[in-house]
Formats: sequence, C-alpha cells, structure tokens
Amino acid sequence: MSLGLLILGLFLFVMLVVVHEFGHFIVARRNGVGIEEFGIFFPPRLWSRKTKNGWIFSINLLPLGGFVRLKGEHDADKRPGSFGAATLKTKVKVMLAGVSMNLLTAFVLLTILAWVGLPQLVNNQYAIKSDAHTIENETLVGVVESNSPASSIGLRQGDDLISITSSSGKTTNIASATALPDITKSLAGQRITLRFMHNKQLHTGSVVLRSSAVVNASDKTSNPKGYLGISPSQYTLQRFTWSAPIVALGLMVQFTALTFHGLGTALASLFTGQGSKAASQVTGPVGIFEILKSGTLLGYQFILMIIAVISLSLAIMNVLPIPALDGGKLFVTLISRAFNKQISEKAENIIYGTGFAVLIALIILITIVDVRRI
Repeated sequence: MSLGLLILGLFLFVMLVVVHEFGHFIVARRNGVGIEEFGIFFPPRLWSRKTKNGWIFSINLLPLGGFVRLKGEHDADKRPGSFGAATLKTKVKVMLAGVSMNLLTAFVLLTILAWVGLPQLVNNQYAIKSDAHTIENETLVGVVESNSPASSIGLRQGDDLISITSSSGKTTNIASATALPDITKSLAGQRITLRFMHNKQLHTGSVVLRSSAVVNASDKTSNPKGYLGISPSQYTLQRFTWSAPIVALGLMVQFTALTFHGLGTALASLFTGQGSKAASQVTGPVGIFEILKSGTLLGYQFILMIIAVISLSLAIMNVLPIPALDGGKLFVTLISRAFNKQISEKAENIIYGTGFAVLIALIILITIVDVRRI
C-alpha cells in the first residue's frame, strides 16, 4: 500500500465536500444571499475563524459531510439578504449549485483520466473504440485464500500474474483473468511454476495446484476453493485523445444509469425483507476508506477514478427528493410554490430535522455493515 496515495485519496474525498459546499457558497454570495458559516464536516466544532466579511469558517468533528449556513434559511424569513427573501429562481440556483459543482468535478477528473489512462471498472465500459489505446492490461491477484497454493508461494493482493509453466515445461502466458481458471483447471494436481510481479519486481514460485477432487468437493460446501486459491481481476488502462471529453460524458451517463439500477435493487431488496442484500448495494465512510486503501495498489489513476465516481454519486444522491439533502429542500420549496403556500419555520425544522436524523442513522447502519463486511 502506498501511504502517499491513500492520503491523496482521503484528501480528495474531503475536497469533494468542500467543492460541493463551495458551489452553494459562491452562488449564494453572487445572488445577494448572506453567508453565516461555511463548515467542513458536521458539528461539534473543532476549530473556527471569523472572516473579515463576517462569516465563520469552521472545521468540525463528524466526518459525514459539510455545510453552508445561509442567512435566514427558513422560507418565512423575509429579512433583506436572507435566503427566505430570495426569489424562487435564486433559491433553485443556490440549491442546485452543489450538485453542479460535483458534476463538473466528475467531468474534469474523467476527462483528465481519459487523456492519461482510464481504468476499466465495469464490463462494457463506455469508450470511443476508434480512439482507444490500451496502455496497460494486467491480470491481478484479488483475494488470496488462506492455506492455499497461492499463499504458500507468497502471492498477495495486487500482484501481477505473468505466466504459468507446467511440469512438462510448457509455459502459458496469463492473458486475462477469465483465462486463468481454465489454465489452472487443465493443470489440476500438477506442480507448476508461477511468474508474477510484486512491487515491480519479478518473482517465481513453484507449487502443486489443488486436485480436481479437492476443488469439486469444496463446491458443495459454503467455502468453495480454487485450484490456485485466488480471485483474479483484470486491470486495464485505456488512453484517449480527441474523444476524451466525449468519453467522460458517456461514462457519467453510464455510471448514473448503474447507480439508479443499484438504488432500485437495494430498495426492492429492502421492501422484500432482504435487508442484507440491500446493505450490500451501498457503502459508507469505512467502506470508502477500504476501497481507497486497496486502490493504492493500482496507482493514482484508480484513486482518481474512484474519486470521480464518488463525486458523481454525491451529485445523484443530492438531487434526489430526500428531505435532509439539496433535492429534498428543492422538492419542498417547489411543492410550496405550486400550492402557493408558505411553509412555517416549525414545519421546515420538523421535515429537515427528521430527514437529517434518518440520514445519520443510515450512515451509522451502513458503517456497521461495512465494518462487518471488511
């Protein structure tokens, strides 16, 4: 694991919150809405400083997001410069500014990655094939089973598999993760020599693969085993030139569709009583930390890709009509305008307070699930 890449990933993750809230901040100021506080994370407050313009910059304890506290956020507040006194057009712009900043961030990161090397995260990932240039294509070690042939020769997560030589001396290059199971199956029970890269250094290990009898017998248990004892994965980097911005937009559309599909699956599982399946569709701060930590084995491109996807996910989640988030506030505002009825401060506090409490509870629940999963 590269500590530097992990720190970079965590820093960029925090910056996504800052960028989101900065969107609200800058659009509010440009449209005459006063700012009272710009906060990173949620209270209790750890440190704060009052600026010369009168608003407070704070760093808080709970790493669950961030906030901008506007002057007179309640719809009933009609003081000059308050959010409540702003026009509907201004309110919509302010509430959608954070989402826009996260979308812009995702687009910029994905465009840069398309120029320098874009990791493939999903099957049939969007690409302009006529402009795609593969610059890296590796078969990597994922999970290593304990007490397996792989563990006995020191294979570790992130190692690059090169080739397998049979006892008869025939060498087969490991061209892809999908090809590896067939290669090891054909050599079941035999002594093989495996060539692999660890920390950019070539290693060679000799080991006897598990027999077909052992592997077939394990298939009938809750702990199936492989011939070598690893879960391989393919890591591909592609570079684009003129089509980089188009690829970035295409990926944003593709990942947005996948996100809504995942949300739909999670909700369907929840309503059918399959809570564990629903929980597997989401992750929280602990899960994100684990993804970034594992991603350091793959390089800075993978870290930037994950940050871009998280930025896009933040935009998607914040535009949904969830009371504690921007989309929920926008939904309530538009409904009140449609019925030409002003919402009282008490009603707003109940709606947004309840939504926030539910959101925090979900984050805590997801964090517990992440810890158990890891």
